[in-house]
Order: sequence, then structure tokens, then C-alpha cells
Amino acid sequence: MLIDSHCHLEYPGLVENRADVLARARAAGIDGFLNISTRKSEWAQVVGTAEREPDVWASVGIHPHEADAHAELDAAALLEATQHPRVIGIGETGLDYYYDKSDRAVQRALFRTHIGVARETGLPLIIHTRDAEDDTLEILRDEAGKGAFPALIHCFTASAAFGKAVLELGLSISISGIVTFKNAKELQEIAQEIPADRLLVETDSPFLAPVPHRGKTCEPAFTVNTAQFLADLRGESIEALAANTSRNFFALFSKAAPAKATA
Repeated sequence: MLIDSHCHLEYPGLVENRADVLARARAAGIDGFLNISTRKSEWAQVVGTAEREPDVWASVGIHPHEADAHAELDAAALLEATQHPRVIGIGETGLDYYYDKSDRAVQRALFRTHIGVARETGLPLIIHTRDAEDDTLEILRDEAGKGAFPALIHCFTASAAFGKAVLELGLSISISGIVTFKNAKELQEIAQEIPADRLLVETDSPFLAPVPHRGKTCEPAFTVNTAQFLADLRGESIEALAANTSRNFFALFSKAAPAKATA
């Protein structure tokens, strides 16, 4: 079993042929998909897909790029959306100072709103952070002082120091196809050191296709390529890594259940 813990099935490149995309992934051995939302207008779509597909789950949240357009979003709206039985996570949310597509203060405020709902519901927070390590850590530490909440750094590309800090806070880390890139030496070193019980895998499709598919539209089926590369890197069999990362997924996203178990 392999789980794609972060994909965007409603995005162009996948949504037009979603049935075929899912069929190819299932044939490749992918047994579960977390379909991530990035703006409020997507919430109904990601939930609808999860209602139709027993091995697809949904998240609700606002990407930092979309923060300005959702500056007035309150915790109540997000909390209400989390009540759907197929919504198992909150996000993606976080901070992105690389593109700065939204005001940084608005990003930080909305990030804290998401954290508050994660704390209240117990649903894991799916965090995007780019060029914002200091502020991300400051907010996570401050909010952790107010009460625990489960969380995951998705598509990890940060520093080793940041990785150590978030692991100390109890977070999990998800690795994408970036780890297969030739210029990702630092990430490859970090990926070898992530504790076995904190590791997940993802595609972030339709983005970041791993080698040997780099330059193509990424699909959830490519989780296999990332998992195989990661297993080799860590000196494990892909079967062991798949079993471990799937176990970690269901431990973190405890509202989910394996599709075969509910059939």
C-alpha cells in the first residue's frame, strides 16, 4: 500500500481526465489519495470527489498565495467545513515569502486561524512553508504553547535545522518528487534522517514530477517513483517504506480509514 498524501485532483492537468488519472494510480499500487484544497471555492469540489471515490479524502484550507482573497475568512467557516465525514485535514495553509503573492501579515493571521481550528477539531494541519522558516517556527512554537495540535510539513524543502525544530515540536514531514532531483543533495541527506514514524510521501501533483517523469504533468501514480527513490536512499525495501508511510498517514489522519476496510 502507498498513499499519496498530497495531490490536487481539481487542478488543470488532472481534473480533465481525473478518472484515468486515478485508474493509472491504482494500477501502480496507490491505495489512497488526500485531495488538497487551496481556496474556498475548491472546497465543494474536493469534498465531492471524496464522496464519489472511497479511496480519496479531502482537506479544506487556504494556501498562503490565496490569503489576500480570503482575509475575512473566520474560524467558524473553516470549522463548519471540517465537519464533513470525508474531510480529514486542514490546509494547505502556511507562509510563502518566496512569491509574496499575499500580504505577509495576512498570511500569518490566516495561518493562525487554521491552527486554531486544527487544535479544536484534532484534524492535522497541512503546512506549506517557503522562505519563511523563522516566522513559521515562531508561529508554531507560540501556538503550541496554547495547546497541542497535529501537523505536517508538506513537500519538505527547508533546512536541516528547520526539520529538526519541527520534529521536536512533534510534526511529521512529507517528501515529494523533489527528492529525486539531481540538485536536491541537501534534501536527500535530510530525508535519510527523518524518523521512520514521522515520514510520509506525496506527489503535490500536478506539480513537481519526480525523475524519470520530470518536465511532465505530475500524477499520483508517480508516488511510486518517489517512494522507490526514498527507499533506496534510506536503505529500505519499497515494501517496507510503503507499509511504514501508509501506517504513518492513517496514524496522523486518524479520521481516515483504509478504503478496503470500509468496503
